[in-house]
Amino acid sequence: MHANTQTVASDPSLAFQKVRNQTRKLIEGLSAEDLCVQSMPDASPGKWHLAHTTWFFEVMLLQPFAGQAPLNANWLYLFNSYYEALGERHPRPQRGLLTRPSLDEVLAYRETVESRVLAFLDALEPDSATGRDALAVLELGMNHEQQHQELLVTDLKHLLSRNALQPAWRSPSPRGVNPEPLPPAEWLTHETAGPVEIGASNTSFAFDNERPRHRTWLEPYALASRPVSCAEYIEFIDAGGYRDPRWWLSDGWSTVQSEDWSTPLYWRNDGGIWLRFSNRGTVPVDPSEPICHLSYYEADAYARFRDARLPTEAEWEQLIGRQEWNGEFADSGRLEPEPLTGRSFGGNVWEWTQSPYAPYPGFKPLPGAAGEYNGKFMCSQMVLRGGSCATPRNHIRSSYRNFFPPTARWQFCGLRLAKDIP
Repeated sequence: MHANTQTVASDPSLAFQKVRNQTRKLIEGLSAEDLCVQSMPDASPGKWHLAHTTWFFEVMLLQPFAGQAPLNANWLYLFNSYYEALGERHPRPQRGLLTRPSLDEVLAYRETVESRVLAFLDALEPDSATGRDALAVLELGMNHEQQHQELLVTDLKHLLSRNALQPAWRSPSPRGVNPEPLPPAEWLTHETAGPVEIGASNTSFAFDNERPRHRTWLEPYALASRPVSCAEYIEFIDAGGYRDPRWWLSDGWSTVQSEDWSTPLYWRNDGGIWLRFSNRGTVPVDPSEPICHLSYYEADAYARFRDARLPTEAEWEQLIGRQEWNGEFADSGRLEPEPLTGRSFGGNVWEWTQSPYAPYPGFKPLPGAAGEYNGKFMCSQMVLRGGSCATPRNHIRSSYRNFFPPTARWQFCGLRLAKDIP
């Protein structure tokens, strides 16, 4: 089990600076043009991510706790995302039209707000009621920024994939394609029916949608010891999986037809050779890598093709969440899944579950505007678990509930097979 270590308790200023510096590190080598364009309504420009994460600290922390007026009142409208309680917002699909403010102005905005936050923390009495509330918001803001670090990576990858030059963002990988076949996955078993506890405890940071910790019932089941590989998914493609409706949910089959899906996102076949777009440009598909950039519908169809299913999030948390996590996270800087060699838990690719994103029994959203952070999205989305190669390692934990619509493919999403034990 991998626990979250992102905390502000020991040194709030240092923890805050580390998160902010990591965002700046992600944009090194990128131009103002790279950071301004929006490739689709579901993605946001890099510049907007830089501004919005700063907006969060200004509006959620400095205004209510320090009484500081906004640096630019017009930017409150531009960089609000979905907080109805905080006023109107610039339309999400039009974020790519914001050529002003410039990238330099946004970076200056970040620096000024960072200085104000550090000055506020320096004068804060952490053991007071106000101090504790302020530090809770600071920690929420830091974890919020880490989420946007991941979105910045995935949104930029989608943007560059639309460029005819198929440009690389990261330097070429020093390794070649792994020629060795990957051993079959093992089955990890939970053999006793009965109640188990899932969800976050109250001893460390977690988002409100991870609580309360509660009991749920599990029947005997088994989960694969690693995610599905590219080689295994190619067998589904070669078997005509994208042309065979028997594997697909009704909405999934309609989406396959309307969107003309025939491969995972970013894949193409060139003369019998599978290629994919990556943060290093176009590269050969490595058969031993975990399959990535699948929608929920594709993950579900593949599981049916293998006479298996997707796990529930409770099954995943109970069995995979307790393992020693050894997958690829954003900390390495590679920002792409790494080849599988055996058992793999956590990281590399988010893993779709069959669980709809819904409130846990007794769920209560946070008070105030922060209550809009998760709860109002508990409809028409599916839960993913485990983190990815774009997730900071100290951001993720076994109870973490990511969620996306079942058609979403631009995130680093794959799957792990599950089956019932008779």
